[in-house]
Amino acid sequence: MSRRTLLTQQHALRCLGTAFASVLLRSIATNHRLPPHADEASLYIHWPYCLKRCFYCNFNKYIPRNQNHAVMTECLQKETQTLLQLSQVSRISSVFFGGGTPSLAQPSTISAVLETVSKHAHLSNEAEVTLEVNPTPAGKASLKDFTLAGVNRFSVGIQSLNDDHLRVLGRDHDSQHALWTLSEARTLCPGRVSVDVMFALPGQSVKAWESELEKLLPVCDNHVSLYQLTLERARGVLEKAGLRQYEVSNFAKNNAVSEHNIGYWKGRQYIGVGPGAHGRFVPCAVGGVQREARTQTLEPDVWIREVQRHGHGTRRRIQLDHCGLLEEVLVMGLRMTEGIAQQHWELFSPEDDLQLIFGMSEKVQEFQAGGLLILNDRGLRCSWEGLALLDSILPTMLLELEMFFKKQYSSRKTERQRDR
Repeated sequence: MSRRTLLTQQHALRCLGTAFASVLLRSIATNHRLPPHADEASLYIHWPYCLKRCFYCNFNKYIPRNQNHAVMTECLQKETQTLLQLSQVSRISSVFFGGGTPSLAQPSTISAVLETVSKHAHLSNEAEVTLEVNPTPAGKASLKDFTLAGVNRFSVGIQSLNDDHLRVLGRDHDSQHALWTLSEARTLCPGRVSVDVMFALPGQSVKAWESELEKLLPVCDNHVSLYQLTLERARGVLEKAGLRQYEVSNFAKNNAVSEHNIGYWKGRQYIGVGPGAHGRFVPCAVGGVQREARTQTLEPDVWIREVQRHGHGTRRRIQLDHCGLLEEVLVMGLRMTEGIAQQHWELFSPEDDLQLIFGMSEKVQEFQAGGLLILNDRGLRCSWEGLALLDSILPTMLLELEMFFKKQYSSRKTERQRDR
């Protein structure tokens, strides 16, 4: 999973996390059929190592004292095989190598993991295979070898074209390195390069940010991801350049959307491999019929020992009941500009549609009256203004979902008491 997506999902779900709600939502699980798309999944591979720590980064990363690429490759292959067999999915729709700094991995590691995937599930030649790249000279030099290993999309962490800002962020590249890497990536994977950019940095004015963005856009490819998307004018600059916002932090032109992340936002299964990786899939091989939220062991050395011993390093498993699954569909779906189509929601909740759950809510009606939220027969989505305030909207929506199921539970309990 991409870094921003994971953090936003975790933050939003914590908004609901009272002990009462947790107990309640587990107690009302009534739907035991397999969730939609149970025969396919996307795959996230976490490479945990970096050359240095950037102060702003909260992700699971480590500066290696000594690094054995052969052992790491073997363990990534073994855990991939184990989890694919556990899920029994027949198709992997996309693969994303994130980190950490996965461009520090050897191309042979990438190739070996993809070969393992192909042995245990169908991985189309056209499937999106993304690698996050740190735009250093070493990262640039390896790009061609990564494409030969099977990568067909790059996500380049440029962050800024201002060298002073890059120093403040603790990055180990400068603006020239970024431009060289971006040019090479576009040559190798034309139309399939994403650029990560940060803004609202210390001392950065809106005017300075717009000026930097306008310099960056001509050398960008068809996809841009922004950190801390809060400025209306920033979105306007991107739209004028032909980059359409399709998610809170992501813009694309020529339909060059991230298929892997769309899988998250549409509530599809994903399998997380590597230290600290997260996953959501049904363990069909052991008779599972509901999705599990799985987290792999964080620390690489411990994870390696567990994979060598057990075939995987899963540290935590939480079974998602019906309502827990709907929470994630809601949180992730509202990130997209198209929102959640009624037809899509019904795949997960045929009994309780969006209108039934949210239509009578005074808070939701206030959001609608304020032009932030749109709820109609077609589905539920945020307006342009609402997307910028999504973090403020989500806690209310999650609470409404909780209250709806609380009422359902109370009603069913009363009916059972009457029948006695």
